[in-house]
Amino acid sequence: MHWTHEGGEPSVEDMNTTRGSARTKEHTISTSVLVIGTGGSGLRAAIEVAESGVDVLAVGKRPKDDAHTSLAAGGINAALATVDPEDTWAQHAADTIKESYDLANPRTVEIVTQGAAQGIADLERYGMDFAKEDDGRISQRFFGAHTWRRTAFAGDYTGLEIQRTLIHRAEALNVPILDRVYITKLLVADGRIFGAFGFDVIDGSRYRIHADAVILAAGGHNRIWRRTSSRRDENTGDSFRLAVEAGARLRDAELVQFHPSGIIEPENAAGTLVSEAARGEGGILRNGLGERFMERYDPERMELSTRDRVALAAYTEIAEGRGTENGGIWLDVSHLPRETIMNRLPRVFQTMMETQMLDITVSPIEIAPTAHYSMGGVWVDPVEHSTDVEGLWAIGEASSGLHGANRLGGNSLIELLVFGRIVGRSAIAYSDGLETQVRSHDAIAEARAEIGDLLASDGTENVRALQREIRNLMTEHAGVVRDEAGLLAGLEKLAAIEARMSQVGIHPDIAGYADLSHAFDLKSSALAARATLECALERRETRGCHNRSDYPEQNPELQVNLVWSPSTGVVREDIPAVDPEVAELMRGEEISQVGKLVE
Repeated sequence: MHWTHEGGEPSVEDMNTTRGSARTKEHTISTSVLVIGTGGSGLRAAIEVAESGVDVLAVGKRPKDDAHTSLAAGGINAALATVDPEDTWAQHAADTIKESYDLANPRTVEIVTQGAAQGIADLERYGMDFAKEDDGRISQRFFGAHTWRRTAFAGDYTGLEIQRTLIHRAEALNVPILDRVYITKLLVADGRIFGAFGFDVIDGSRYRIHADAVILAAGGHNRIWRRTSSRRDENTGDSFRLAVEAGARLRDAELVQFHPSGIIEPENAAGTLVSEAARGEGGILRNGLGERFMERYDPERMELSTRDRVALAAYTEIAEGRGTENGGIWLDVSHLPRETIMNRLPRVFQTMMETQMLDITVSPIEIAPTAHYSMGGVWVDPVEHSTDVEGLWAIGEASSGLHGANRLGGNSLIELLVFGRIVGRSAIAYSDGLETQVRSHDAIAEARAEIGDLLASDGTENVRALQREIRNLMTEHAGVVRDEAGLLAGLEKLAAIEARMSQVGIHPDIAGYADLSHAFDLKSSALAARATLECALERRETRGCHNRSDYPEQNPELQVNLVWSPSTGVVREDIPAVDPEVAELMRGEEISQVGKLVE
């Protein structure tokens, strides 16, 4: 990898904010493969490239030790059949497609479920310590809507352990990681990627990165809702904006999973997740009247029902006046043995002690649905996850195709391992096959000017206040339950916010360039919000996570994916047929519509 420093072309504001430097420093780096995002999917792809002996660079705006993957609690799916010998990859695929409400791409599902065991083996090879049975077999537990026990885990901090394991492996391979660099634009010439541009979030210096191939692994867009399991500066739709501005499209932006259990208090931690493992281990849900309300929505599976159904049930109880005084419901694990809680749910215990001084071994947890996961994302090929833009791939929550209208708990972590490996290899092959490298001075100048113009802006609008307005409108008009009038009102409010975005003021301070970061977060949030609202408007039905009170039934004509771009708007895309073996395993009880008729 080649690295140089050179002067950029600073504006007056640039020179005033470099704290004594006459010119803004610009780092120029060249590498074969650039990975944007240092969470699990990005690190797994970078590891695959590095293990092949090819130059790779991973870049992220958050500290790599604290990437969003570290928050994933419950577990990772693979049909290992260590606990239930009857389990197979085909049954895993059938469960995934069924719970996607038939919107998952069957080929993508097959690739993930067939490659899942290898993903677990890779983690073990890297040194991850899974929970084990007494005889050494990997333990597996039930997550909602799984036919068999197929979720491997490490306590209730599986994502954190995976992130640590991948970081250690990346370090052993000497993978260079820049984890305080904000990528603002993908560099494209003649429809082909040649790198990316960004800035250091601490000192403001620029980064021009030349790369043969770029892998986008910068997460989803659930931070654009008010109550969310994501932190302030993550999942703001960065992947969506970067891809779309480069010429790619989005798919299923309206399909967002609201997790049933986000804490309500304190305000600065609202939406923080209580792991689904709490229900998996036997947690009970009750409304404000003390009723175990899941009997009304899924009497067979109760608390082990699918996330979308539990979230909708909780929303309904609260909306119809049966919630707690604070507008939530109760999740109770206090009836479980203390040893079970401490061994199986240690992170839930620790989180509640730290945030509320609440001992969950004796007291219930007050929760409400929280925006949790972007099941849609950048449009990708189902096999290799390449995008519409030559040389650009997307993986993890940045991509689309696996989850449809409801993600099976535990599938996100295995997806990043399977496609991290596949995309890494695909990017290597692409880089090796290039005969020429393209460049564009105009593209670089445009990226440089975008940062310079923002730094020179001195308007009266505050970027964080505008972000909050987007979160408020998305919560009000595109939350768990939606309707035509609300979505149209949301689009009208969004248009007004977009108009005000040209009047922002950016003010770097002694602590760094957080204000500039938030300005780009705002750009991404606005684009992601528009895609979500327009797709939600087009999906005039109730299916999985997408609840339309004005269209309470599932519409067979909308068993399609919705593909969006600023130039084409929303276009319907047909879904391939399911493999006969998998289709046979899907036969059985129809997905219930109980609890869907919410006004």
